[in-house]
Amino acid sequence: MSGVTATREDRGAPRVPVRRLTVLYDAECSLCAFVRDWLVRQRQLVPLELVPAASEAARARFPGLDHGSTLEEITVVGDGGQVYRGARAWIVTLWALREHRALAHRLSTPAGARLAKGAVLAAAKWRGAVSGWGGGVYRRGDGWTYDPREGWSYASPGCVSGTCTAP
Repeated sequence: MSGVTATREDRGAPRVPVRRLTVLYDAECSLCAFVRDWLVRQRQLVPLELVPAASEAARARFPGLDHGSTLEEITVVGDGGQVYRGARAWIVTLWALREHRALAHRLSTPAGARLAKGAVLAAAKWRGAVSGWGGGVYRRGDGWTYDPREGWSYASPGCVSGTCTAP
């Protein structure tokens, strides 16, 4: 179970069937929010629950999980306590979708796994490029706000009047 407390008691099978998946996504990331919205619109063979990574809900459900790392790479947790990260998380999420299960099976082969890993790395590179200087992520707690029409803007958390100068 990789140090994760499962939402239900482990069913004890060596290959536990997956009946529900929880996708932990970075709610502060525009790409992650776009993918979350896309996932919600897809027909699901295995129900997906989308929970903001490192949120109070995620911490309560999975107390043994490294929640800092869930903000860095996609993490999916199965109802039996299975933990998938990175390319494997993308593959299992696609596997849960009716129209993308066949693609997930192709991506689970050795050749497909290289392609899936490349897609995850490309998404991470894009995310790092659009999220600011040094590849960090814009966070509301750091003073960043997002407006879909105007994009990201910054006001220092200590600047109530908006007249402060940048450090």
